[in-house]
Amino acid sequence: MNKDYIQHNLSYKTGRDAFVGSVEYLYTLPVKTTVKNIMAFEDKDKVFLQTVYNFGGSGLSTSAGFTYSGPRFNRYFSDFIDKYNFSDMYSGGFYPFETSEEFWAYWSRYIYINRYMDPPKDTYKKLFEIVKDKDYFVITTNVDHAFQKAGGEKERLFYTQGDYGLFQCSVPCHDSTYDNKESVVKMLQSQNFEISENGDLFIPDGKKAKMEVPASIIPCCPVCNEMITMNLRSDDLFVEDEGWFKAESRYEEFIAKHKNKSLLLLELGVGYNTPSIIMYNFCRMTDAWDNARYAVVNYGEAYVPSEIKPKSISIDGDIDDVMSFLLS
Repeated sequence: MNKDYIQHNLSYKTGRDAFVGSVEYLYTLPVKTTVKNIMAFEDKDKVFLQTVYNFGGSGLSTSAGFTYSGPRFNRYFSDFIDKYNFSDMYSGGFYPFETSEEFWAYWSRYIYINRYMDPPKDTYKKLFEIVKDKDYFVITTNVDHAFQKAGGEKERLFYTQGDYGLFQCSVPCHDSTYDNKESVVKMLQSQNFEISENGDLFIPDGKKAKMEVPASIIPCCPVCNEMITMNLRSDDLFVEDEGWFKAESRYEEFIAKHKNKSLLLLELGVGYNTPSIIMYNFCRMTDAWDNARYAVVNYGEAYVPSEIKPKSISIDGDIDDVMSFLLS
């Protein structure tokens, strides 16, 4: 590894030593990180690896039942599992499908069940019940908008990493995003899926799911006619649209307003994929502000830095169980 190695995840500093140190740190955590290599190729004296990291954190949406492997994955993707031996929904999303028709068959299912279906458990509704009468703000790296669907006000939400419910230009040629439910549903129907009255996705008896969608219904950018893609932060092509910047401003205003007041910084299920967005900032603010308190709930990763332990509480447990306890 080159001594000036640059990691695309901005949570890591530049350099070989910083990267090696981060790997050594992950090894010490109680919940282990696994790495799955998707593909590798050479270019002269360089080797490129596409890998998927599973940091093992419980996560708020995982606690709510939005699991990406097991029975839920098998129910909606059994045909893709049989063909490609995918182990989970997330790693399957990185697969280099040969055709756009198959790519969108996979991703239309992925988007719908994680954005437009309700979570199997009412964890988000419990959280909303706890905070609804308080002056709250939610910053999240989740892209399922489950808190908003549970009743949370959009004006009190900053979705830093995007939204499964939005498309953007893949180039991108402009900084706008587009609601995608109509397009996603049309692609699902072309695969023989139907949607029940309560929004669940299913294949009717006597039919079989198709693994492709017609090329004629695949959406393109309305400006340059290039391929459309999901508005998810995976590289430097992510579009931060007008709504994103407004949400960022509201969050910054909320923090500025409360920095000298009693403030609880509640972290729920943040793992070590993007710790700099929520975890590190919450710890920094707790350390700097006299009236700030830090609380973390995470199964296996309820870590609190020693510097702020007197002002913190950590709960190593399932978030849904903790929400139920607080309501009781």
